[in-house]
Amino acid sequence: MLRIAEEVTAALTDGRPVVALESTLLAHGLPSDRALTVGRRLEELVRAGGAVPATVAVLDGHAQVGLSPAQLEQLCDPDIALAKLSLRDIGPAIALGTDGATTVASTAALAHRAGIPVFATGGLGGVHRDSTWDVSADLQVLGRTPVLVVSSGVKSILDIPATLEVLETLSVPVLGYRTDGFPAFYRRDSGLPVSFRVDEASQAAAAFAAHRRFDSGGMLVANPVPVEHEMPAGEHDRILAEALDLVARQGTTGKAVTPVLLSHFHYATDGRSVRTNEALVESNVRLGTEIAVALCRQ
Repeated sequence: MLRIAEEVTAALTDGRPVVALESTLLAHGLPSDRALTVGRRLEELVRAGGAVPATVAVLDGHAQVGLSPAQLEQLCDPDIALAKLSLRDIGPAIALGTDGATTVASTAALAHRAGIPVFATGGLGGVHRDSTWDVSADLQVLGRTPVLVVSSGVKSILDIPATLEVLETLSVPVLGYRTDGFPAFYRRDSGLPVSFRVDEASQAAAAFAAHRRFDSGGMLVANPVPVEHEMPAGEHDRILAEALDLVARQGTTGKAVTPVLLSHFHYATDGRSVRTNEALVESNVRLGTEIAVALCRQ
């Protein structure tokens, strides 16, 4: 049920660095006219940094770790309706022949099963506002899967203090890359501290290598959005309040909440939030690649 691309297998066999990339961003997180361009760009960034990209998805009845150019086009085709697959959905989707894009949780789990220790994404899932029960599977999977995840913290639409508490409960170390404050996706600092700060990719790699000797879970490296793409605080807070009010008025619940909130940010900023999203993902992929290279050297 698991198919690993030949290029990825060869790199892992030779001890060369590989960086896992999720596919939900491409199939559900970006406008359809940007998805393929961004998908290709992220893979190019990994290669330029000296590693092999492994975009993960469920296609043609298999969990695919590493996609061919044709498969990447299939993933980003706006005329193909792909399911959004968390880890719990992978087995049923494969058994029932359902194609889908993988979330942070399922990407991390499949990357680990393939032998890939580093995964770069946009934002980690977390605890939803005003709901002690709506907690993303991303957190539980990271707590038990030895994968280093690079993200721009968690989306500001979530309950960030509660999310950090859950990560602490799950024994997931949270490292800030060149920051002492935990980032909040569109914003560089949520006002909450990280556990440790690292200023070089080699430090993050060393911390993860040491962590794996004492714990079987993963690690989060929080990398703030590039300063030139940060959303101004006043604009961000106004749009977030509007988005939360919209969700309440529509009665939107569960996994449908995040797409509604992000869609409102896109609308309210005339698309600028999409460029911010792309910029932070690109930054995370660059950093993830540097960490993967450093981890192989160590």
